[in-house]
Amino acid sequence: MPVWDDLVGQEKVSGQLGAAARDADTLVTAVAADTPLPESSKMTHAWLFTGPPGSGRATAARAFAAALQCVSPDRALGGEPGCGFCDGCHTSLIGTHADVEVVRTDLLSIGVKETRELVRRAQLSPAGGRWQVIVLEDADRLTEGAGNVLLKAVEEPAPRTVWLLCAPSLEDVLPTIRSRCRHLTLRTPSVDAVADMLVRRDGIEPTAAAAAARATQGHIDRARTLATDERARERRAAVLKLPLRVGEIGGCLKAAQELIDTAAEEAKQVAEDVDVKETEDMKAALGAAQGGRMPRGTAGVMKDLEDKQKRRRTRTQRDSLDLALIDLTGVYRDVLALQLGSRVPLANTEVQDMLERMARGTSPESTLRRIEAIGACRTALDRNVAPLLAVEAMTVALRAG
Repeated sequence: MPVWDDLVGQEKVSGQLGAAARDADTLVTAVAADTPLPESSKMTHAWLFTGPPGSGRATAARAFAAALQCVSPDRALGGEPGCGFCDGCHTSLIGTHADVEVVRTDLLSIGVKETRELVRRAQLSPAGGRWQVIVLEDADRLTEGAGNVLLKAVEEPAPRTVWLLCAPSLEDVLPTIRSRCRHLTLRTPSVDAVADMLVRRDGIEPTAAAAAARATQGHIDRARTLATDERARERRAAVLKLPLRVGEIGGCLKAAQELIDTAAEEAKQVAEDVDVKETEDMKAALGAAQGGRMPRGTAGVMKDLEDKQKRRRTRTQRDSLDLALIDLTGVYRDVLALQLGSRVPLANTEVQDMLERMARGTSPESTLRRIEAIGACRTALDRNVAPLLAVEAMTVALRAG
């Protein structure tokens, strides 16, 4: 199956990337022969994929990387790049191709040190493929210093290097970087398209797939998680009931604490799955003696690892809390749709009775103020406000309406 099949509801983007991949061979030939590039070439050295969460930015970038490395025998007969079956496509998609570097972070930011290493790699010639491809899935998490380091590499690229940057919006990337990239904007896929993908690719029962796609409003990864993870469904069900618990100040504060505790517990569970193995592997690599005693001079390395794990737990907790706030926004979005008589399908049909009671008991203006309160909480969390204070302020605002 072609690599473009993974791009759900992105036919226009698939067409643009396919055309660029076809022109890529011409570009390689032109560079090797030191001849001018065709003016009509759709290939360039730096791309910026933007779109809302769940639209498939990283999926599009990895698919394009695979198409650039495609070595299908059909190519010689005029076949399209990105067959999905050849060694170049397969290894690019699963992350083992020698000339495709996929960078994603589970930390709060990407620093100068990591970016310099990427820039160093970008200067190398391809080991076996046509291109050296760097996929930076979290370009919006570059610090200002890291962005300035990356700028030089994007401004003066190596002849056979392609940068594929992903970010939620153009504004999340330095203007000097985005001005040197070709932009591709992805849209949120339709609920039906996501449900079809879950059935076709993941073997999920159609009713469950449709419910998950509707609940997440086209967010592909969240829909897959919701359809396959019972704990995720339980957490979401608890969030959907939160509007019923903010009738009194005591209920507001208790609901806020429970949201924070749930996010912290999820971060702890993720850490337990990853941190122990990571720590043991590091100790073994440093030559720890039997019984756990570390060699002299390794305390600094272990401290750096502990700091990294702490930052990762913070990022995981924030991401979990943000997902809860998105689900909560969806509740009030449905209430507003009912109040305004909109024909937009409801996302949270499992609590439709509650939504209808809320719609009858409040005004559209108060619903909008509640949505704005949730947005203000998300902004405060992005600015490193203490999570409990931010969430308490939000729940009190939800009570006030």
